Amino acid sequence: MTTTPPLDAGVIVVGAGPTGLLLAGDLAAAGVSTTVLERRGDESNLTRAFGVHARTLEELDARGLADELVKQGAHLDDLRLFEDVRIDLTGLPSRYPYLLITPQYNTEQLLERRAREHGVRIVTGATVTGLTQDEDGVEVVLADGTSRRASYVVGADGVHSAVREAVGLPFPGKAVLRSIMLADVKLARPMKNALTVNGVGDSFAFIAPFGDGWHRIFAWDRTKQVTDDAPLEFDEVVDVARRALGDDYGMHDPRWLARFHSDERQVPQYRVGRVFLAGDAAHCHSPAGGQGMNTGMQDAANLGWKLAAAVNGWAPEGLLDSYHAERHPVGREVLRSSGAIIRMAMIRSRLGRAARGAVMSGMLRVGPVQRRLIGSITGIGFEYDAPHGAHPSVGKRIGDVPLADGSRLYEALRAGKFVLLSNAPYDGPDLADRLVTADPLDQRATTLVRPDGYVAWATDHHDPAALRSALRDWLGA
Repeated sequence: MTTTPPLDAGVIVVGAGPTGLLLAGDLAAAGVSTTVLERRGDESNLTRAFGVHARTLEELDARGLADELVKQGAHLDDLRLFEDVRIDLTGLPSRYPYLLITPQYNTEQLLERRAREHGVRIVTGATVTGLTQDEDGVEVVLADGTSRRASYVVGADGVHSAVREAVGLPFPGKAVLRSIMLADVKLARPMKNALTVNGVGDSFAFIAPFGDGWHRIFAWDRTKQVTDDAPLEFDEVVDVARRALGDDYGMHDPRWLARFHSDERQVPQYRVGRVFLAGDAAHCHSPAGGQGMNTGMQDAANLGWKLAAAVNGWAPEGLLDSYHAERHPVGREVLRSSGAIIRMAMIRSRLGRAARGAVMSGMLRVGPVQRRLIGSITGIGFEYDAPHGAHPSVGKRIGDVPLADGSRLYEALRAGKFVLLSNAPYDGPDLADRLVTADPLDQRATTLVRPDGYVAWATDHHDPAALRSALRDWLGA
């Protein structure tokens, strides 16, 4: 007779980047025992991400973190692509109509603090070498010979994911750019307060301000393709940026220099049994558009409440499978959009670059095209499939809604539960552990909002029977 080993946690998250930390915090806030395994020790994480888009800020607002992060960075109202192409963000239907520029470590610090406050155990220096799973749980094997067991495991451990390798998932795709140069610098001459991307001939670069006097530079030289560990001199970064952008803005005092290569890859499945993949472990793409970290954090926002429902015993059938169904298409779209930007930036001929600017400017004058492009880059335009005949809002992100008591919808979402927006009194079952009711300030459709800020169900009419059916479908009630 075999005995199932005891669980060390409800969920083990592998990787303590923004994706893993947001997910762990969500799980712990929902009462799930959560352990994060991070292969790094206490050394600083010199990271590449620098931009937080509107949808990610909304998700952070739903966790009470956005206001603090917003104070730490610079607000970019527009993005400049390819000389004269400008994407205006000020019209975004969001509380955050801009791109926030702030180093990734600022985001990580906030998420780590929240995770620890909710009781997440973060184990550093823990290198995963393998895992096995059965019908009851997953055992994770570490390099020191020890193992840990949980009901579920999430690999948020980056492009070289040990979890992905352990479950045998391929990571099909290809390298897009090799030998990209990174630098954090100060500027002697001011530039316009906008993220700027441009490519000229064999050179490509973009530059963005952090808001504290430092700027992040990405630069690439088609004529010099070397390995990631090749020495990098600051003069090389300056030269390529000057050629691509037309000015080096007097860059000086670099605090960080590095090379890396950019791939476009995506796993075919985000779930294998009790193991899930999120962030760069599931998808990676070019840095154009600054969507990498954002897409991963939005993966985590989608997965966290679903895993919590499963561990806490009320997840409806098929809920865990909906993670792949909803997020895989988003990852695929981000690969396409960021890939299109980088390929246009790499156009070599002067005639081709002129045509690029004309085409992009023309497209941005077409309302639906402009909304789709901005929605894809910022994340607010992504939608999930809705059942046939569902209310038009189902599957869509919901913006902030003022409530009758003077608060906001995204403040109500901080409970980590579904929110029922209705002007009618609630007379359904007692679901206080998973549902919050709220009276919207203005008359509107009765709307059941998921913990990640997407519409689960809605109706324009008072229909108690339909509401009870929706609660059964979504909350297992």
